[in-house]
Amino acid sequence: MKTKTNLTLFDWLKEITLNKHKWSSFSDDDKSSFNVYLINRYLSMNQDYIDIVNYVQMIPYTEKERIYRIYCDMIPKKNVWLKYIKTDKKRNSDVLLHYVVKQYDVSFKEAEEYIYFLGKEGIIDILTKNGIDEKEQKKLLKNLII
Repeated sequence: MKTKTNLTLFDWLKEITLNKHKWSSFSDDDKSSFNVYLINRYLSMNQDYIDIVNYVQMIPYTEKERIYRIYCDMIPKKNVWLKYIKTDKKRNSDVLLHYVVKQYDVSFKEAEEYIYFLGKEGIIDILTKNGIDEKEQKKLLKNLII
């Protein structure tokens, strides 16, 4: 029986890729800390594991033991570094998005698309209608992404 409790995400990744202990050796607290979504996300950062992760994602997240066993069986036993790949996509300011959401009664995601189609002039029109002065408009439009 393992004595360490409350395994972190990175402990679980090390278990899957290197240690490969049996599921029964973990405490109930450890088992409850097994976050399938985050494990899938990190493992998919390694190009060699993408097909395995795609297969495992068809299994319900509630079947943690099954998912753990599949990963342990299919992923080679070696120490790997799973670099998290961040998006380099920039977003418009939340304040600017808020005005578009309010104007068109859409979601924040849709507001991003509206900004693209409205262009700078359309956004200025919305801000003016909402009583935003020129100085504040310039500040909001400074990092506008269209």
